[in-house]
This record gives sequence, structure tokens and C-alpha cells, in this order.
Amino acid sequence: MSTDPFKLNSIKSWSVDDRPREKMLAKGRQSLTDSELLAIILGSGSRGESAVDLSKRILNDHQNNLNQLGKISIKDLVKNYKGVGEAKAINIVAALELGRRRQETDPIERALISSSKDAFLILHPLLADLPYEEFWIVLCNRASKVIHKQSVGRGGVHSVVADVRIIMKCALDHFAASIILCHNHPSGNLKPSQEDIKLTSKVKEAARLFEMIVSDHIIIGDNGYYSFADEGIL
Repeated sequence: MSTDPFKLNSIKSWSVDDRPREKMLAKGRQSLTDSELLAIILGSGSRGESAVDLSKRILNDHQNNLNQLGKISIKDLVKNYKGVGEAKAINIVAALELGRRRQETDPIERALISSSKDAFLILHPLLADLPYEEFWIVLCNRASKVIHKQSVGRGGVHSVVADVRIIMKCALDHFAASIILCHNHPSGNLKPSQEDIKLTSKVKEAARLFEMIVSDHIIIGDNGYYSFADEGIL
């Protein structure tokens, strides 16, 4: 067995569950300490000192306060900490600057969908002028605010095929609470086809398995729209 102190202190020698990158993937970013997050930014430590131990030392020198650490210069990081070269110092300063800017940035105000008209106004610009049919989904959180919208199918002049599995994967990936289905009819005829009704039913059943709901299916034409929810056929 090697007695090289560098290898013994290397993060690679740790249990997988204790390694910062693997821990983030398995348990989420909130599970990591400040020193573990800083270690990911550093990427590596120095001989005899792991990236986590180096990070703890840097933080300890700044009262374990990120605001204090944010005042350090690239030059001082390189000068005061063995294992921190210019590239690593730049990474640290850049990450702290991003954090500072985030605090100054207003959160995005998400669109609220409280009616079929709200959904129509969001989707109409995307679909109204297309000469072929496209299928879109709008994903909402529990407050009925839009968290994502995406095209999931493109067809011809008279029909479009949408895969239930693709719709549900997208909804699961974005942790949606509700799904709004939407497609256009270039002909201007707003009446839903039997295929439209059948697909809506399939997505509705699939969503129920994951405690999601299909809140509407909107068909968009030249001069208006058809809402499954408004017509009571959802």
C-alpha cells in the first residue's frame, strides 16, 4: 500500500459518498458545505492537502464568511495559498463575483395562467402563422405559473403526432405540477379530431401516475382557439 501523503489525502481515496462532485450529483447542491463547494471550484489541492482541506483553510482565514472571502484579490490567493495558481484564483474570484451579481438580480416574474385565454396569449405567437401543425406543451408549477414551454412534435398540413413518453419526460425533468397541451390547425377549423381527444386522454392518464394534471388542451386557429377545459371535455 502506498504511503505517499499526497495520495492518502487525495479526494480520490475517499468514499464515493464523501467526494464533493459525487455528493452533489447524489444529494443535490444544498447538501454540500461551503468548503466542499469551494473545493469543486478549485478542482484539486496540493501535495499533502486535499482540495477540501485547502478550501477549509482559505475559508477559515476569512472567518468562514463568503462576504469576507469576496474581498480577496487574485494576487493574494496565489501568494498566500500553496496549490492555488492564477487559474484557480481566477475561478474563485469569478464564482464569488457571480454570487454577488445574483444577489443584485431581480428574479424572473413567471407568467401566470389562470384561464384558457392566458394560455392562448402565450402560445398564439408561436403557432398562429405556421403552415403546418406543431404540438407544444406548457408546464406550470403548483401556483399555475409557467416554468417551461417546448415544442414536442411537428407534422404536416392536416395532422401532427406527439409522443406521450416525450411529453411526460419533459414534465418530469422540469418537476411540473400541471401540463397544458397545445397544437394549431392551419386550416382554421378549431374542432378537435378523434386523435386529438385520444391523445389528450392518454397524456391525462400518464400524468395522473405522477400526481400531475392536464389542465387544458388548446387548439389554435387563425382567428381564435378551442379549449378542452372550457368545453368540458377534458
